[in-house]
This record gives sequence, structure tokens and C-alpha cells, in this order.
Amino acid sequence: MKIFVPGRICLLGEHSDWAGGYRRINAEIEKGYTLLTGTDQGIYAEVEPHPTALVLTATTPDGEKHGPYEIPMEPKALLEEAQQGGFWSYIAGVAYQILTHYHVRGLVINNYKTDLPIKKGLSSSAAICVLTARAFNRIYDLKMTIRGEMELAYQGEITTPSRCGRMDQGCAFGNRPILMTYDGDHLDVTELRVPEDMYFVIVDLQAQKDTMEILARLNRCYPFAENEIEQGVQELLGPINKRIVHQAVETLQAGEAERLGALMVEAQAFFDRYATPACPEELTAPVLHRVLNYEPLRPHIRGGKGVGSQGDGTAQFIARSQADQQAVIEIIERDLGMPCLTLTLRAGQKVRKAVIPAAGFGTRLFPATKATKKELFPIIDHDGIAKPAILLIVEEALKAGVDEVIIIVQEYDLAAFQSFFNVQITIENYNKLPRHFQEYAQRILEIGRQVSFAIQEAQEGFGHAVYCAREAVGNEPFLLMLGDHLYRSKGEQSCAQQLIEAYNKHGISVLGLRRTPEDQIANFGTATGVWIEENHLLNVTEFAEKPTVDYARNNLCVPGLPEGEYLTVFGQYIIKPQIFDYLEEHIVNNVRERGEFQLTSALDRLRQEDGFLGLIMDGQRYDIGLPEYYLETLRTFRQE
Repeated sequence: MKIFVPGRICLLGEHSDWAGGYRRINAEIEKGYTLLTGTDQGIYAEVEPHPTALVLTATTPDGEKHGPYEIPMEPKALLEEAQQGGFWSYIAGVAYQILTHYHVRGLVINNYKTDLPIKKGLSSSAAICVLTARAFNRIYDLKMTIRGEMELAYQGEITTPSRCGRMDQGCAFGNRPILMTYDGDHLDVTELRVPEDMYFVIVDLQAQKDTMEILARLNRCYPFAENEIEQGVQELLGPINKRIVHQAVETLQAGEAERLGALMVEAQAFFDRYATPACPEELTAPVLHRVLNYEPLRPHIRGGKGVGSQGDGTAQFIARSQADQQAVIEIIERDLGMPCLTLTLRAGQKVRKAVIPAAGFGTRLFPATKATKKELFPIIDHDGIAKPAILLIVEEALKAGVDEVIIIVQEYDLAAFQSFFNVQITIENYNKLPRHFQEYAQRILEIGRQVSFAIQEAQEGFGHAVYCAREAVGNEPFLLMLGDHLYRSKGEQSCAQQLIEAYNKHGISVLGLRRTPEDQIANFGTATGVWIEENHLLNVTEFAEKPTVDYARNNLCVPGLPEGEYLTVFGQYIIKPQIFDYLEEHIVNNVRERGEFQLTSALDRLRQEDGFLGLIMDGQRYDIGLPEYYLETLRTFRQE
């Protein structure tokens, strides 16, 4: 298994993480707030289980390889290694913490590439700690959330001589920007999304600073300020920081790069005014200010400031465009001889395509399915119009904002679907229709322009059907909707819109869930997890395809649900394109479940490697796959 963890850069709010921790002693201190994101660079590793030890190999940024180095997977040996300090100590510290919480064996970690500069305020130590926690989590399926990985990484790092702050492990969230809030020992993390790409440059100032001295001097200002300088530091890291960071969050989410640059300049000015007097030897920072004020950069930047503990360590700029980002790098490297890194905050990929598998035979509805596909069975909509089921599903997808709907069909059924979506009825029949039906006939053709088809040549299971859409979907997330289910929202947002909103907010694959009594779960995929928003959104920790009641009682209970109630798959998903790689592995290696290539096991692997959310849908699912379900749908769909 391959894992990548980036470094992290604090865009705004440095030092407020530990300052907010002093609220344990002095409640008058303001909470700490930091706006940070992962870097484009990081640590790459291949990991696999080992029966008895940690076997470690590391590659430094200059390409030098170290190891293999072996540490017995025993608490005493791990703790001794952790307390020695150095690169191996971080891995050992996290392994020690893992071993105190879980029954696991060892790991082989081959850190085959590192392009993250070390000791430059980008939290390379936190990155290796998070990587180690994530490796144990994924290899042994410990079902930790990202927050869980982050917490164990933090505990592991402070087991070493390192005295990192709570924000360093924010790199666990990847290169998504996050807002972290520090209230004593309590930590909150809010994931953010940017509507358009933003381009930054990180500059290694190649100068000296004493981070420990900076931290020591600033910490003297807490928990109670005794003079004007200490009051200024508390004002800076408290109310001033709160205002600037929250304005920056709003600015970031609105995509206002110009305003974000101005806030960076403002934050630096306040830091110089209030923090520098507490440690002038380290924070006067002549090299940093020479670079920030370098005149040739002005046409290309919106603003800039120091990074991390500040001082002459690292600087950051926000550029006006991608071309300006490259111009800034060229100017600094040419004129000032300082190496630079790019940092690009990417707008999340939009969900532009929907996939609807409709290639099944419909065995349970035979002989009706000999006459026509079940997806073409008529349903009376709430407007009184009789529509084929597939049209209702396609309309929901398009109303949710997707641009293209891909229907997966058997080759011999293609003509029937194409005829419905792409061929107008005869002029004689068209003229017989009432005016509103004539308009709807034109509407169907308009919908058909957004419908395409993929062929499943053989019925090899649900996972195989989804895989057949790989070429049409490409490398982007997609909405998956079942072809024999209808959906009706209870609120203003459609069911598909609810899912897309959750994906846009969190950037993680998400499936719809509904509450289901235990006597029905043998018919459905079932999930369990840890609540992120109680009774609304959870981090999925396990998928099970049509579980037995005994298995569900032992493994699939969700805290807060009544006894005998579980969360089953609603029939709509937003899935990242990595799913196609996992499905391809199953098909190439003939990995089948109950004789077919299933989707659930591939979803579970995506959960392990990238995370998966479950959204409790505010809506109703209607099944037409069984005669009794179809009859019930006919009876109730129009009224609800």
C-alpha cells in the first residue's frame, strides 16, 4: 500500500495554538485560531505488515537512503527509540502509542521519496508521524478517523524530545485548507473548500533563527500578562488573530485572493508591532522583511508574510496567477539565491457526471422484463405524468447540477433506451398529444442530449457494471444512482443535491444512508461508523454487503440508534475515481464474491485508503426491483 502525507504550512494564526492552550489556566485568554493547509510536497512511503518489528527505510530530500533499520515491536524498545530523538524516533513514538491502544503487529515502512524540506516550518516531523499512524490504521484497519490519526500522531510526536504544537498534525487532512480552533485541551477542525485555484510561493530564506528561543520568550507572556509587551502579545495572538483568521476563512471560501493577500500583509504588520518587542533578537527578521519588500515582486503578488514561528526562516507569498507564481520563483531564485516551493490550493473537483447501472435482466420481475426493461416500467409522478423509472432518475441527477448522465446497458437493450431519449415520436402521434405533453416530448429530447450510454457486455455483477463506465467518467468524482430505485426528498434539496453538497464541503466520497430495522438488513448493504454530526453525518468505518443479523449485532451497531436499527445504503453515492483502480484489480485477478464482481469490497478499500462519509438522507427511497416493492412504489410515490 502506498501512502503520501504532505507537510503543512500555517497561512495565518501562528503561535495561537499553544496560546489558546493557556485557557486551561486563564479563561480570559482568547481561543487560538489557525488557518493552514497541506503543502504540495511531502513524504511518500510503501507500507506492508511485518510479524514482529518495525522495519524502516528512509530517503532524505537530497535522495540519500538510510536503513533498513529494525526496531522490535515491543513497548520498551519503541519507547527507548522514541526518547533518543531523530527521524526514527518519530516513527517509534507513534508505534508505541498505537501499541498501547490496539493489538497490532509490526510494519515495514519504505519511505522511498521525500520532497518536503526539513526544519523549514513545514512540519516534516508531523508528516512522518501522521504517515505512521495512517499506515497502522490502513494496514490493520483500525477504523480511525482522520482526527483519530491526527491525535495518535500528536501523542507519538510528544513521546519524543519534540515539543510540537497541536496544529502541526493538521497535515493529516492533506492539502485541503482547514481552520483549527484551540480551547485549552479541546481542538476543533473545520474543513474548508476554495471555489477557484489560489497560487502561493514558499521561500526558504536560508538564514538562521532560534525557534526554541522565540517560543520561550513568547510563552513568558502567558498565562497572565504583567507588562505592556506581554499584554501586546496576548492581544496579538488573541482578539487580533481571531478577527484576521475568521476574515481570511470567509475570504478563502469566497475565492477572494486579493483580500486574502491584504490580510496576510496586515497580519505581518501586527506581528511586527506586538511580537517582535518580546524577542527582538530573533523576530526583527531583516532577511524576511527584505524579501517581503523586494520591489520586483510587487507586480506579481497580492501579499506575503512569514511562516511558522516567524523570524528569518521561511516566507510565503500569494501570487496573482499561476504565471505570476512562476515569475515570483524565478525572481527570488535569480536575484536573491533562495530556493522556492510552489503551493497551490485547488478548487475541489466538481461532480459533473452521474452513472446509472441499468444492465440487469430483472429476474425477479419476469416475465414483465421480457417485454421491457424494469428501468422503463411506468411510474406516476407527483405531477400526474406517467414516466419510465429511468427518466425520473435522470431528472433527479440533472436537477442536482450534473452535466452528463451515463446509463450502463446491455448491448441488445441500447436501442430501446436510445429510442426513448433521442428519437421523437411520429408526427401523427405527436399531433394527438395535448399541448403540455408536446412540450414534455421536446423536454425529453433536451434531456437526451445530456445522456450517454456505456455497454456491459456480460452481467458480471454490480461492481463490473460500474467499471464499464470508467472511460466515460474519466478521472473525476461521479454520482452513482441505482437504476431500480427512485428517490423523493422531504425538503427543498433533492437527495442527490444533499450528497453533492456534503461532497463539496468535505472532499471525501460519500454515500446516502437510511435507518432500517434489523429484519430487513439482509436485503441491503449496511454501514457503520463514528458520528461527525450526530444523526446526520458519520465517518464510515465498515461496509457489509447484506449482513446476517448476528453479524450486524456484533459489528454494525451505530451509537445513538435504537436497538435493532441499522444504517443501510440508500442507493446514491458520490465516489472518487480511485474506485475504478480497485475494481480493475478485482476483474484482472478474478476476485469474485458470490460469483460476481461486487462494488462493496471496492468501496471498503476506498474507505481505508481515502476515507468515506455516510449521510443520513432527508428523503425516501422507492424500490422497483421486486413485484411487491414495485406495487408499493406505484401506490405511494405520487402522494409523498
